[in-house]
Amino acid sequence: QVQLVESGGGLVQAGGSLRLTCVASGRTFSSLAMGWFRQDPGKGREFVAVISWNGALTYYSDSVKGRFTISRDGRTTIYLQMNSLKPEDTAVYYCGSSRRVVTSSEEYDSWGQGTLVTVSS
Repeated sequence: QVQLVESGGGLVQAGGSLRLTCVASGRTFSSLAMGWFRQDPGKGREFVAVISWNGALTYYSDSVKGRFTISRDGRTTIYLQMNSLKPEDTAVYYCGSSRRVVTSSEEYDSWGQGTLVTVSS
């Protein structure tokens, strides 16, 4: 089992930037794909981005493509650099681990506690 802790959320104006961090513990982290999802209250968890175990593959949702960048340091940490933020990016952001590079939250078996991102207009 992988334990995940997100940080970096906060309040930012539209057009601004934030970088989210997800720190993992557990000896299998380096072999897992890692993804970022977000969730509004009362809604399902929405896919944002995913990165393969070695960082060679990345995939983004259409809503964030060109604005967000996912990366990992290969050991314990993944990042989500978010630029040109919009009010509709407001949500709680979660990182998760999966055995495959997939976009469905059902394929992820470990989650962090989430970090809140609020974008004001």
